[in-house]
Amino acid sequence: MKKDSQKKRIKRRRWSKDDTQLSLLAMPTFVWYVLFSYLPMFGVIIAFKNYRITAGKGFLYNLYHSAWTGTGNFAYMFKSNSFAILLRNTILYNIVFVILGILIPVTLAVMLSLVHSKFKSKVYQTCMFFPHFLSWVVVSYFVFSFLSADKGILNHILEAFGHEPVQWYMEPKYWPFILIFMKMWKGVGYGTVVYLASITGIDSTYYEAAVIDGATKWKQVKFITIPFLKPIIIMMFILNIGSIFSSDFGLFFQVTRGIPASLYNVSSTIDTYIYNAIRSNAPIGMTSATSLLQSAACCITILLANWIVKKVDDEYAII
Repeated sequence: MKKDSQKKRIKRRRWSKDDTQLSLLAMPTFVWYVLFSYLPMFGVIIAFKNYRITAGKGFLYNLYHSAWTGTGNFAYMFKSNSFAILLRNTILYNIVFVILGILIPVTLAVMLSLVHSKFKSKVYQTCMFFPHFLSWVVVSYFVFSFLSADKGILNHILEAFGHEPVQWYMEPKYWPFILIFMKMWKGVGYGTVVYLASITGIDSTYYEAAVIDGATKWKQVKFITIPFLKPIIIMMFILNIGSIFSSDFGLFFQVTRGIPASLYNVSSTIDTYIYNAIRSNAPIGMTSATSLLQSAACCITILLANWIVKKVDDEYAII
């Protein structure tokens, strides 16, 4: 009888005061996700309809009375003359961003971990991390101050050395390097801090034992630091590879100052294409279908990357 009464008490106490407090704490986030992440998914229907606006009627009425087109809207992007350019730029830029976004931050994190002065290490971290908080709109004005044809700093430097000024916004051959540099400049600090936090979490006894065995700094990094960073590197790789069909809109649109015609072949991506299609009064069903197709491709990519990692080593898979 005592055991039964104890079980009943345990069952009654499953929901505790801590559960209530944690639930209230999580409620704002839950409401935010429902309102801004799940309810808007109802609008996916637009991708399968020839959406038409009726004067004096609301969104739901227009959506319900618009004709179904099936998969007709999805042919909109594939029939575009610039589809190959958009796909090429989006994928190739992201491949470079993923590779450099791992190599450079890991290298810098390892170098910072070897700095003996904590003050200098903090200064370096702050300097690298600061660009992460700047918006691309602000960054675009910095870039323009360097690349402006008549008053740009770079052209003044070129003229001082006897060279002709360059019309930077008219020369597409320079922009793949400029865009990659700006992406790394702005984002490498965040990645460095993430990897540096993982390095500081490594037990110092491993390094002490390595020093006793006569291991050099390079061997300590190779056989201790890198293996411990492997899980976070793989996790960041999977997350980054999941956005390979997506692009940083601010980087490509703001930094190039609206993607002028001279830079279209080297700076236009799927995201900028969707934005320009909306501005040009293209049917909203077609642009919605393009965005949905892009999201589906990103989802498939991240699941595929996770599946490959799981086959190689199940321990490092996210899902």
